Amino acid sequence: MKPIIGGQAVIDGVMMKGPRHYAISIKKTNGNIKTKTESLNNRHFKPFKWPIIRGFVNLVDMLILGLKSLQWSANEQDNTNEEIGWKEYAFLLATSLGFAIGLFIIFPLFLTKLITNSKGLAFNVIEGLLRILIFVIYLLIIGLMKDIQILFQYHGAEHKAVNCYEAGEKLTLKNAEKFTTSHPRCGTSFILIVLILSIVLFSVITSELWLVKFLVRIFFIPLIAGISYEILHYSTKNKSNPILNMCITPGLYLQRLTTREPTKIQLEVALESLTSVLDKTLKSV
Repeated sequence: MKPIIGGQAVIDGVMMKGPRHYAISIKKTNGNIKTKTESLNNRHFKPFKWPIIRGFVNLVDMLILGLKSLQWSANEQDNTNEEIGWKEYAFLLATSLGFAIGLFIIFPLFLTKLITNSKGLAFNVIEGLLRILIFVIYLLIIGLMKDIQILFQYHGAEHKAVNCYEAGEKLTLKNAEKFTTSHPRCGTSFILIVLILSIVLFSVITSELWLVKFLVRIFFIPLIAGISYEILHYSTKNKSNPILNMCITPGLYLQRLTTREPTKIQLEVALESLTSVLDKTLKSV
């Protein structure tokens, strides 16, 4: 069975993550490609591998790894050797989560309260749809920024490389170019499942108190993330199932906002990152 590889775009590059290692490849300002490969701190605590729990644990791990990868790529482009400790990473993570909570939880709640006097099910459905709308508008706005457009190109390059690998083809530029920039396990698809699932869950758990609504949405983030991970995990493994296939199809369309067609050099960077992490993975087997 092939190792499952995931990844994300970083500053002028791509990070690829395997079962035990990860690799970051970036295009330097001189045109050369630089790659860093390191081992992952694998968790051995069995409950962290249980269904639903593993989804939230993987999400936290990927957020931390993503921040580290972004910081390394930014430092390399600035030619600095500044090291960031766990306190700084915790601050960055807390800041990111705070922004997400403000934009995608507090703001939709506030808007819904202004729009309607409905309570219970109606309120939660309207709020959930507003949350999805805000997310789409957010992607459209940041997609207008030049730096983000380049990041989205590397995102597309990451998907093309992984699609080529999963199709069993040799990891060459010519082979990877023909693949799509979308991928069913993409974080964009995961977020969309989270947003849709939250409508369902919050429609069951209702309260007329605004504070209770807010706290419920905060406390249930781990559960929703865990269930969403399982839905995405089983959907991508059972694409022939029409019901499960419906779960990933909207996310594939939404990825048109978070990916762009990459240039040849951007795709080469993604392939270099993927090749590096696969070499380390095969050597460790």
